[in-house]
Amino acid sequence: MILLSPDQHTDYQLIDSGGFEKLEKFGPYVLSRPEPQAIWDKSLSEAEWDKRSNAVFKKDKNSQEKGQWITKGDMPDKWVFQYRTKELHLRTKLALSSFKHVGVFPEQATNWDFIARTLKQMPEDKPSVLNLFAYTGIASLAAKASGADVTHVDSVKQVISWSRENMDLSGLSNIRWVVEDALKFVQREVRRGNKYNGLILDPPAYGRGPDGEKWLLEESLNELLRLCAQLLKDKNFFFIINLYSLGFSALIVENLIKAHFGTEIKHEFGELFIPDSFGKKLPLGVFSRFSDQNV
Repeated sequence: MILLSPDQHTDYQLIDSGGFEKLEKFGPYVLSRPEPQAIWDKSLSEAEWDKRSNAVFKKDKNSQEKGQWITKGDMPDKWVFQYRTKELHLRTKLALSSFKHVGVFPEQATNWDFIARTLKQMPEDKPSVLNLFAYTGIASLAAKASGADVTHVDSVKQVISWSRENMDLSGLSNIRWVVEDALKFVQREVRRGNKYNGLILDPPAYGRGPDGEKWLLEESLNELLRLCAQLLKDKNFFFIINLYSLGFSALIVENLIKAHFGTEIKHEFGELFIPDSFGKKLPLGVFSRFSDQNV
């Protein structure tokens, strides 16, 4: 079991964490928002947090997730975030949503790099990649920018529209967009006999499909991975899964991967984290990934 943290961010910084909150810099703007795993004390004072913040998320009294942003000065509702490395140059729209999210999960950058490295080593003209629960699509952009034929699946139509904007901002084109429940889509692809070189999964703890389909991680993940094992090609392949659910162990993911993809698969698994500027490591989910490429 390993710990992974991105090390190539130029447009993001976790400044401080603690008191069930995190203080982050996205481009020129500093945001303060809830973080249930930051149970320790803050390193900076409350006054310093307030001084540095351009926007602060406040939860509604009767909601665990929903709330509103309190902004200062010329803080915009939307702006552009960049992820630039030797292999990738991705541009995406960020926005202050009513569910505290802004459109990017910075800890996933280590997987964007993995996608780029893996695809560029594959001896195929256009490797096929399926991104499930794809949200605003930065992993889809990383795959497309690395030469893949990408299918992007999410159950929320507005999020698909956001992903299209990100594709345009990044100067990319021809991603296949699918608004559908991920489990239903995978079931249909298995029946059709379709196969993919790469599978990317970032399922939520709970959610709803476009027709009200219920998703609970602990109830549906086993079946989803059983089907995904049938979708992955036997050669020139990679697989990534991320899970952000409090109390969900990386050992659960290890057991599922071995059960459905075989014990011979050499996979990495563990936790994703980002250190704040004071050295505190903020855990941001568990992951597993593997490939038959030499990455």
